[in-house]
Amino acid sequence: MADLLQNGLVGSPCSPRHSQECSHSGGEERLETSSAKKLTDIGTRRIFSLEHDIFRESVRKFFQEEVIPFHAEWEKAGEVSRELWEKAGKQGLLGINIGDHHGGIGGDLYSSAIIWEEQAYSNCTGPGFSLHSDIVMPYISNYGSEEQIKHFIPEMVAGRCIGAIAMTEPGAGSDLQGIRTNAKKDGSDWILNGSKVFVTNGWLCDTVIVVAVTNREAHSPAHGISLFLVENGMKGFIKGRKIDKIGLKAQDTAEFFFEDVRLPAGALLGEENKGFYYLMQELPQERLIVSEIAVSASEFMFEETRDYVKQRKAFGKTVADLQTVQHKLAELKTSICVTRAFVDSCLQLHRVKRLDVATAAMAKYWASDLQNRVAYDCLQLHGGWGYMWEYPIAKAYVDARVQAIYGGTNEIMKELIAREIIHDQ
Repeated sequence: MADLLQNGLVGSPCSPRHSQECSHSGGEERLETSSAKKLTDIGTRRIFSLEHDIFRESVRKFFQEEVIPFHAEWEKAGEVSRELWEKAGKQGLLGINIGDHHGGIGGDLYSSAIIWEEQAYSNCTGPGFSLHSDIVMPYISNYGSEEQIKHFIPEMVAGRCIGAIAMTEPGAGSDLQGIRTNAKKDGSDWILNGSKVFVTNGWLCDTVIVVAVTNREAHSPAHGISLFLVENGMKGFIKGRKIDKIGLKAQDTAEFFFEDVRLPAGALLGEENKGFYYLMQELPQERLIVSEIAVSASEFMFEETRDYVKQRKAFGKTVADLQTVQHKLAELKTSICVTRAFVDSCLQLHRVKRLDVATAAMAKYWASDLQNRVAYDCLQLHGGWGYMWEYPIAKAYVDARVQAIYGGTNEIMKELIAREIIHDQ
């Protein structure tokens, strides 16, 4: 199906061409996660349609055939293959929610969510598709010039140009106003200096959006930040080492150094000194992605653990026969299903551009905390085998930890939620 979508032979899931088939009015009876046989079943949840189910089948097949068999090899290499990116492009899995008038696929938000969910269900965190398609590409399509859009978007959709975004610095994490990387004008050009760290897709990326200070005299740091498109190979742009992490082993995370990088005027993304505003506009989607991946990973871990305890024998019966285990599974499923309902509600809000900063922060903080609790409890239910790397739960456990950190730490999420509560409207 995705090949047909890419070639324009059928409409993208929930494109205008298929608006009637993709009704979300509840006309067809669809089980919610809590009532489904498995939390990862295809054909559930009222926000999706039959078109989405067909698309999900193709995405699930892609991860089963093109990602899972090679992921252990990529974990050792610290990066996935570039070939995978081009395969994803040919399959129509990149830039799903970017308008076709900009060179994207022209699908809907729910179709993007299917890719986030299916990657979580595969337990393979290496491919940085969501950051590339749903964090980096929207900056270009929403704020880029016509020339920038034409230059980058089609190549990114094809998987030939891999995107990254460089916000975090060694001395500035969640506090974006504390960044020191700067760009100064030199005629019509800009000279970029500074360093960035923890850049997802950093090692493989062909282009990176760099957050830099462009006006130190602004009355607040937020009014003096700009975004730049920096391309691999530019003189003075140095990729440091691939960072060795406790989890996300196949995801290429790098550090960058910028030493008098000369950027043409056309490298400025959007307007000068408007970068902080653009970041604030796009961060709710980034946090929604984290929450979606978190609850989907929780669903995966639950099903892995359910299967394990029903097979594992202890004291002459299966572990699942123990009441303490049954009650723990009941707690986990309830927590996951309640969170799924809230995250799906956030997807619905974001689809109509009504997801606000505080609600996105709630979803990110709650779902990523849940993911870590589920990882802890599910590993415990595996006993000693849960600590062995050959078991999927071990990898899911270490991969979960960073979810409460990136996209803004969960402590910052609570600050954002609290600010909305106590400030006068």
